[in-house]
Amino acid sequence: MRLHLRGRGLPDGEPVEWWVVDGVLSSERTANADNVFDGGWILPGLVDAHCHVGLGPGGATSFDEAIRQAETERDVGALLLRDAGSPVDTRSLDDRDDLPRLIRAGRHLARPKRYLPGVPIDVEDESQLPAAVAEQARWGDGWVKLVGDWIDRGVGDLAPLWSDEVLVDAIAAAHAEGARVTAHVFGEDALPGLINAGIDCIEHGTGVTDDVIEMMLEHGTALVPTLINIENFPGIADAAAKYSTYAKHMRDLYASCTQRVGAAHDAGVPIYAGTDAGGMVAHGRIADEVDALRTVGMSATAALGAACWDARAWLGRPALEHGASADLVCYADDPREPRVLNQPSLIILRGRVFR
Repeated sequence: MRLHLRGRGLPDGEPVEWWVVDGVLSSERTANADNVFDGGWILPGLVDAHCHVGLGPGGATSFDEAIRQAETERDVGALLLRDAGSPVDTRSLDDRDDLPRLIRAGRHLARPKRYLPGVPIDVEDESQLPAAVAEQARWGDGWVKLVGDWIDRGVGDLAPLWSDEVLVDAIAAAHAEGARVTAHVFGEDALPGLINAGIDCIEHGTGVTDDVIEMMLEHGTALVPTLINIENFPGIADAAAKYSTYAKHMRDLYASCTQRVGAAHDAGVPIYAGTDAGGMVAHGRIADEVDALRTVGMSATAALGAACWDARAWLGRPALEHGASADLVCYADDPREPRVLNQPSLIILRGRVFR
């Protein structure tokens, strides 16, 4: 199959013209190609940098439901997903040419009774964490996911799961396997130990302070704030009313989130778009996350880049370039407008037209 597309690209808005030959992008004029798009905007497939394929509100989903989740992402143009932890083995989805590409972080790693039941691998003794990290690094696609903090019912508040010392060894173990490490962190206390240990990314990060931001800049730590999921914090607090300190903490984190993430952006911390879909957030909402990033001070172009070309560069995946897989999302109007981004005119995945 040979296709032809012409339009404008981002971030520069300049005219672009591409041909698709056997599922691959070509900048060279190709004869006998069907023109499938002309005159709008052509982008590389969108990226959801924090989602969970195979995870639902009740925990692990069926395999069929995991496929439906991936299809939902594809249909809004999210063609590259960083799966930030799933209890379902989705590796066989790589054999499907009709589903988004997945970058897996394996299973969450947590201490017993310190995360959602049935979701993580429980590490009984923290001295076992480096070995568990190395195993997940070999299982996944270049990422490992730690639970950095969660409610400790003994103290009635968010608390770190791991000592600073074991984090140094655990993150080094992942790096030795060629993998990067990220961590779920809501509060303040777990952040310095994770960042100083060399972690590559923080998920949520509602507890970042000015001191932590300086650490992130020093270590090159990225942030995926999952802003549309932070909207669930008040409900989480209400459900945990018997832990009054924790409930107040969650409400305070919610109230200060925009200011704190905005400060990280202003300071130059790299920020990428992730929805946290698969738990309390429905799949297919990357446009909402891009819109939310604008509320913390990101320009329309930067917010879209955080879910597109910049996110692809961070994840080591190609954008629009000769020889890359033809994974494209096209729009009749400027996709930097919130009302446009969730209404793609054409989706091409591996050279196959889906809309």
